[in-house]
Amino acid sequence: MNFDDAKEFWNQRFNKQEFIFGKEPNEYLALQAKAHLKPNQKVLCIADGEGRNGVWLAKQGMQVVGFDVSNIALEKAKQFAKDNQVEIAYSLSDTDGFDWQENTYDAVIGIFIQFAEPQMRARIFQQAYRALMPGGIFILQGYTLKQLEYKTGGPSLIDHLYTEEMIRELTQEFQILDLRCYEKELNEGVRHAGISALLGLVAKK
Repeated sequence: MNFDDAKEFWNQRFNKQEFIFGKEPNEYLALQAKAHLKPNQKVLCIADGEGRNGVWLAKQGMQVVGFDVSNIALEKAKQFAKDNQVEIAYSLSDTDGFDWQENTYDAVIGIFIQFAEPQMRARIFQQAYRALMPGGIFILQGYTLKQLEYKTGGPSLIDHLYTEEMIRELTQEFQILDLRCYEKELNEGVRHAGISALLGLVAKK
């Protein structure tokens, strides 16, 4: 899928009045951010969509940079940031087109970035590692293979889902602080609702 295809796909999804993933931050992110991140730190949100996670992080006093492939999602995110009286540096980009500056961020956040097929996923992990400052934190949340049974959100493509072994393989350069596979009721808008098979990762550069 190229940039135009991805943009079209996500624009169709996000072209609604409602926030399809809700307005509250991802629960795992909120929990781990409180444990590992501090105000004034510089944080990058990969594919931040309508801005629920970026806006929440900015409200905690962090300097947030974010990007997304959907201009419709970004318009919603910018308005959401304005409504919450925070500023976020958003840009229209996909993960390969984004300017991943080396040793720049205190944290990189990837919440349900499961549009990525295996090769793109490997590139994202490498890019995240390079973009982090030494000691920086990578926080990831996604669905595991068991999510195919629940069908309460996420892709139906096996290649796009996570296993613990896969994530360990992708984070060899990192120090893993937390890696868990678990099941939990999610209530994140219409797109992530119901019992879900999840993976959470916190890794340090």
